[in-house]
Amino acid sequence: MIKGNLVELRPVIAEDMERLFHWRNDEEAAKWAAGSGLVTYSYISLDSLRAMYEENVRASRLDDKLKSFVFSVYTLDGEHIGNCDYREVNPITRTATIGIAIMAKEYWSKGYGTDTLRLLLDFLFSKLNLNRVQLDTWSGNARAIRAYEKSGFVIEGRLRQNEYVDGQYYDTIMMGLLREEFYQQAKE
Repeated sequence: MIKGNLVELRPVIAEDMERLFHWRNDEEAAKWAAGSGLVTYSYISLDSLRAMYEENVRASRLDDKLKSFVFSVYTLDGEHIGNCDYREVNPITRTATIGIAIMAKEYWSKGYGTDTLRLLLDFLFSKLNLNRVQLDTWSGNARAIRAYEKSGFVIEGRLRQNEYVDGQYYDTIMMGLLREEFYQQAKE
């Protein structure tokens, strides 16, 4: 468990799958989590999610946590509110890609995503000794972009009209954060 001011990151457990199923099939929550990936992200069966969970358990038993890992995000009161992950870890360049989704709507815009991000980044920079972390989102997700910038991420690239959400094209926004930037911001 990794504990912060508002949340703690825990390994995913079987009981998390039903909540994840509910969230992934909630069109509004899934839209903000997945953007144009909504079609592949949502409308997934509970059996498919359980199979994914079993595969994650097998992978973590192989101690492959250095390559990728998924955490459940819980409030300090024990409420499961979302998930975050890291993947595509490159041990040579010491980089990784992350994702975060606070899916419980009542926790949106209240600092839970920012606290989750801070914990995940500190873990990646201090425990996995990464030098750079990257992510992407869609340009219509202003709340996520603000949270990422607040955490020190900078926009490094833009794929124009690469996302299609609710009948409209949006850009894919690529963002990155260096270890030194993260710790410099933490001092300030």
